[in-house]
Amino acid sequence: QVQLVESGGGLVQPGGSLRLSCPVSGLTFSRIVMSWWRQAPGKERELVARISNLRGGTQYADSVKGRFTISGDYAKNTMYLQMNSLKPEDTAVYYCKADRIGAGDDYWGQGTQVTVSS
Repeated sequence: QVQLVESGGGLVQPGGSLRLSCPVSGLTFSRIVMSWWRQAPGKERELVARISNLRGGTQYADSVKGRFTISGDYAKNTMYLQMNSLKPEDTAVYYCKADRIGAGDDYWGQGTQVTVSS
């Protein structure tokens, strides 16, 4: 059974940092594309960052470049999103997603709320 469970969200002041975690079970960690998405109230879900565990390339939304970093820990089968210099506009529910390379399927976590406010 595939499971992705986000954690690490919360309330933070502007300029602060959070690290989101997403342990992945039921998939071969080295053969997935990891990504983080977010959805703010009234807006569509948008891609924040993506990394291919097979090829190693990363991709970031323009709005988070230089502030957010996506990474993966093979020993823990866990993906991370380090978020620095947070802004109120980063407030959203954040989701991790795993695309199985070559299989055409994908899996989502349940989401974790990030609120940036003073």
